[in-house]
Amino acid sequence: MDLTLGSDYFIYEHTEQGHLVAINTNDLKEMKKYWKLNKGKKPLPADKVKGYPMIHDEEQDSLKIDFTKEFEYEIRALNKFD
Repeated sequence: MDLTLGSDYFIYEHTEQGHLVAINTNDLKEMKKYWKLNKGKKPLPADKVKGYPMIHDEEQDSLKIDFTKEFEYEIRALNKFD
């Protein structure tokens, strides 16, 4: 099951910080290229991608993207959230 928000964002888990991050589909191309180029390499480079944290919306009792806070996340710390 892919957790997507519309067709513009995919949800990833930040393994070091333990929270969910929304990544724009345009940035997914960068992530795929990163993993293809660095497959099997150790240590992995610290390339970054822009994303938005997911926050709890108390009114709707659900998660939503916090578009007010854009951050850069290291690609190597992001895992697709299923």
